[in-house]
Amino acid sequence: MRAVALFSGGLDSALAIKVIQEQGVEVVGVYVDIGFESNPQKVNQLQKLAEELGIELEIVDGVEEYLESILFTPKYGYGKNMNPCIDCHSFMIRKGLEVMEKVGGKFVITGEVVGQRPMSQRLPALNSVGKLVGEGRELVVRPLSAKLLPPTLPEKEGWIERAKLLDIRGRERSRQLKLAKKYKLEGFESPAGGCLLTDISFSRRLKKLGRITPAEIPILRVGRHFEIDGCRFIISRKEEENRILKKYQGDRFIPLLPQFPGPVGLMEIKGKGELEQMGADLVTSYSRFPTGKVNIGGKIWEGTSHPKSHWQKFLI
Repeated sequence: MRAVALFSGGLDSALAIKVIQEQGVEVVGVYVDIGFESNPQKVNQLQKLAEELGIELEIVDGVEEYLESILFTPKYGYGKNMNPCIDCHSFMIRKGLEVMEKVGGKFVITGEVVGQRPMSQRLPALNSVGKLVGEGRELVVRPLSAKLLPPTLPEKEGWIERAKLLDIRGRERSRQLKLAKKYKLEGFESPAGGCLLTDISFSRRLKKLGRITPAEIPILRVGRHFEIDGCRFIISRKEEENRILKKYQGDRFIPLLPQFPGPVGLMEIKGKGELEQMGADLVTSYSRFPTGKVNIGGKIWEGTSHPKSHWQKFLI
């Protein structure tokens, strides 16, 4: 018997896997990448924990589909920021069901805990997730809170024993930590960090920019963002961000390349004339030079430094 587990690298998903493994079920872990993970070492951490758990790991690239069909048109809306948690959970479960079919699994498990998250893990929210999942909802088992929920098909059919599942609820994590000691789990990720869509600053930048492509996600994470006369500018803050902005391959922005040691920038391609001059001035203002030449789309502009206070009103 095989099952597929939605695998975040956190303690709850690891415990859900252990609980099901104890019933003799082989588990395949699935990480659905939607592009907004805040931990740059995520894949390495997942691989180490998968090895600790003794499971295969499948990584699904869901970025493009998520941007096209979920992020900007969620049926159940957003949380406090740009986080469409209910729609997002259902998307991940559907991806898990797809992998289940591919690897010959019988059901999907998740590490969700009833009442742990205010938007996506209340009972009504779990029901909403089920509606979006559709026909496969009966194949979704939440081992950590299963006894608080109606029996699923795997339980009804006797594939797994309901009596051996758990009844954890709420935000208190003492039971999970005790179980982590029991199973000697060490490589799980702490609850801090996680999804960038819950971050106020990142969400504000995303909302201002509107619909994006996968190429725009890395540049939303970095730099200082300005909006001047409806045109977006991004100016790097350090050498590492210079490298990220230089790697941009989309068609929405053009590079602002200083011909002196200084920050690299991007400017929306619709910016012309006076806005190009402002781009050159921005780059120069965040350098240590009073003036400097900046290459914008193959044309050299002479940038003039202004006090940083001059630009504060344009910051996003």
